[in-house]
Amino acid sequence: MPGYMTLEALTKATTAGEIDTVIVAAIDMQGRLMGKRFHAANFIEHGWRETHCCNYLLTTDMEMNTVPGYASASWEKGYGDYIMRPDLNTLRRIPWAEGAALVLCDLLDPHTQQEVPQSPRAILKRQIARARDMGFEPMLATELEFYVFANAYSELHRDLIPVSTNNEDYAIFQTAREEPLMRALRNGLYGAGIPVECTKGEADAAQAEVNVRYADALTTADNHAIIKTATKEIAHGLGQSVTFMAKYDTDKAGSSSHVHQSLWTDGKPVFHDPADALGMSAVMKHYLAGQLAHAREITLFLAPYVNSYKRFCVGLFAPTKAVWSPDNRTAGFRVCGENSGGVRVECRIGGADLNPYLACAALLAAGLDGIEQQMTLEPMTTGDVYQARNAREIPLTLRDAAQAAAGSEWLRAALGDEVVEHYVHAAEWEIAETDRVVTDWDRRRGLERA
Repeated sequence: MPGYMTLEALTKATTAGEIDTVIVAAIDMQGRLMGKRFHAANFIEHGWRETHCCNYLLTTDMEMNTVPGYASASWEKGYGDYIMRPDLNTLRRIPWAEGAALVLCDLLDPHTQQEVPQSPRAILKRQIARARDMGFEPMLATELEFYVFANAYSELHRDLIPVSTNNEDYAIFQTAREEPLMRALRNGLYGAGIPVECTKGEADAAQAEVNVRYADALTTADNHAIIKTATKEIAHGLGQSVTFMAKYDTDKAGSSSHVHQSLWTDGKPVFHDPADALGMSAVMKHYLAGQLAHAREITLFLAPYVNSYKRFCVGLFAPTKAVWSPDNRTAGFRVCGENSGGVRVECRIGGADLNPYLACAALLAAGLDGIEQQMTLEPMTTGDVYQARNAREIPLTLRDAAQAAAGSEWLRAALGDEVVEHYVHAAEWEIAETDRVVTDWDRRRGLERA
């Protein structure tokens, strides 16, 4: 793929005047890029080894408010530093930013020199290592949906203006209205070494989707995080804006981030068994059984905000039941590519607001547990799963999901107590803030009538 660079190639590009800036970024709790812009010469001289950031970056909320109550960092502990160690395997050009390259970092504790347990990249890397110890290489792909507005971000306090007015799912004419953005996004991502396959219209006006080829789990999560930043930056450059909120409007379809998953051994997928009625191997059935068994416990990592749960509604392609079904978009877990070498599990629960590292880690942890415990796959659910009775429900609220995660001995064993407590605390803060704040809906409903 084009875009990827070695340190030697960066040095040559800097000397030639092609690159003058290196963005050095770590991943925060929300899945966003946080870091610094280095002059390229300084990065080449010493910045490629390490730099530092405040450790509060893993204890802030969506608005970057300092949140009390975390064990890892606080005012009482003085909010010290983390080491940002560039992963040079992620060094790349980013064509949408003039003269710039980007590298992603791991976060290390300066006292132990070990990766910070609560950092999203470290959480995923531990599950990848676990899979490799079992002889598997996780191969994943995430889809990303979002809405495109004609307003710039600076104007979003006004009425939102979607760039199209009709449902544009697969519609070529409707999506032509947003093609300046989407063309720039496709070309920019390809130029940054991200193997974008296509963009398409989604199931509502001005809703779009970008699809990228599957890759190993860490690369998939890295690509996902970069795609969100690229989409926002390119839209901003065009005087437009996008949102990855799971549900930005009551009457519109939510935006999802489906996660496609398979396991490989020796470069070949192990989920396929041509002798099975659906082409599913025993390994795949155990893996899917584990995700179903732990579905409620991991929902916190697929739907991390109060708003996330407003997406789960009947008839708008977001699931309400955590059951499985072959090629059925009403189920929380869909088996895709049945009876083919590409057979895989698609988790449809996650919204576009998820942190890809946490979502992929939680799904892997659940699936691997299914394999380790040789779990039996429950019968499939068919037909309109929305109407299925006595089917496993997706938690209705963030409060329900946080309680399920907090009380899960399995999840604590899989991810670590410090990780579960950290992200449950984040959810509890999100809930408390939502409970506290008076909204526009409150005022419209009660200002005159109460």
